[in-house]
Amino acid sequence: MELISGEAGVYGYRKLCLRLRSEYALQINKKKVYRLCKELDILQPQREVKFHYPRKLARNRIITESNQLWEADIKYGYIEGEERFFFILSLIDVYDRSIIDYHIGLHCTGHDAGQLVQRALFKRQQFERETKPVIRTDNGPQFISLAFQKACETFHIEHERIPPRTPNMNAHIESFHRLLEYECLRRFAFHSYADAYHEVAEYMDFYNNRRIHSSILDLAPNEFYQRNQTEELMIKEVRV
Repeated sequence: MELISGEAGVYGYRKLCLRLRSEYALQINKKKVYRLCKELDILQPQREVKFHYPRKLARNRIITESNQLWEADIKYGYIEGEERFFFILSLIDVYDRSIIDYHIGLHCTGHDAGQLVQRALFKRQQFERETKPVIRTDNGPQFISLAFQKACETFHIEHERIPPRTPNMNAHIESFHRLLEYECLRRFAFHSYADAYHEVAEYMDFYNNRRIHSSILDLAPNEFYQRNQTEELMIKEVRV
């Protein structure tokens, strides 16, 4: 105990075993020291093992239909009445330009991003499909988190990340967030989080159901997507 109460108290059981042998000439092995440390409740806490998923870099793709490539990113808004920021996480289909789902919150975590993907797969009825959409993101903390990687693994989703400083590789979600900035976030001075949530949700509904896009035959995204399920609407392939 004298040794443990001194500077050797910082050691784990392996180094403590070496000190006992050298300073006290004890014939003792590591297993015995481990058992003694455990009985005395002085074992050093084990370091958490961190799992690192290999990064899959985004590659050039040619998109010819919906549900081939989805892009996700995060936008920040400001609540003047409460002097704080809030998060908007959006998921766009690069072919039909629909915001399939979104998250609005005072926090945005990898778990939130994983739940967003789950809801989007359900909305687009992708769970039973053998080939699921690829999800492309930047390298934000939510997207490199263990929680998000586990979600992609669970749902059998291929997740690719763009290289740093290449926002053009996430061009469709970046373009949407510019619209969101100019057509919603800059138009209103939000007095509360509830106020901000309401206005952003209203804009999402407007964008998906009423805002026309020249790239999808001057239709709103949801209308184009729905009609394309029964008609063969011809638009240019999307190169990303």
